[in-house]
Amino acid sequence: MARSFEDLVAEADSAPVEGWDFSWLAGRATEQRPSWGYQRLMGERMARATAALDVQTGGGEVLAGVPALPPLVVATESWPPNVAKATRLLHPLGAVVVADEDEPPLPFADEAFDLVVSRHPVTVWWEEIARVLRPGGTYLSQQVGPASVFELVEHFLGPQPEEIRRRRHPDDARHAARAAGLDVVDLRAESLRTEFMDIGAVVYFLRKVIWMVPGFTVDRYEDRLRTLHDRIGREGPFVARTTRFLIEARKPA
Repeated sequence: MARSFEDLVAEADSAPVEGWDFSWLAGRATEQRPSWGYQRLMGERMARATAALDVQTGGGEVLAGVPALPPLVVATESWPPNVAKATRLLHPLGAVVVADEDEPPLPFADEAFDLVVSRHPVTVWWEEIARVLRPGGTYLSQQVGPASVFELVEHFLGPQPEEIRRRRHPDDARHAARAAGLDVVDLRAESLRTEFMDIGAVVYFLRKVIWMVPGFTVDRYEDRLRTLHDRIGREGPFVARTTRFLIEARKPA
């Protein structure tokens, strides 16, 4: 028997959303992964580094999955629940977690790191990345691309103007990296399939990824949630396109 709208929404609205672990969505949503394998690439570069920085680490889950960390590893995070979670996860591995407001300047000296990484940063302060990198150092990042999951965004917010749909374009990242004095050595982008199997998955996703529908609450968007719940019941999983890009840049030696 299909679960009711009220039951699905209440469950998702009460689920904890700290950290960057999406295991709650197992069996309820799927997201195709980029072909390049970010964590593997990050692990390869960590194995060669002596001092590394993970910017906007979330709950530290991605960094904790690296097989071998360099002698010095620092992670920054701004959201207090994530700072606490990352601290519990990363301190036993020898990584230091720094609470940072994600505003420049980064709280580190010039040329402090030979590797800076970041998975899905909200904002990239390219001048700061260049400043804290040593000559010859590398910045590696997987980022959310333009109009990602906008089928879902526009269901709640309506059609978005082109200037918003184009935000986070990989070409803009390339130009910004170069303007900061970095050489872009790799830039790849992919459009990937995402499916939401029930309305609870949608509620959980929008509570966790808060910039998709700013100010999202169940009460505020109950009518749109009910409409989507009915659509999933008639047509099956709600399908959206996720966009991702990988950028790797180096500071000239």
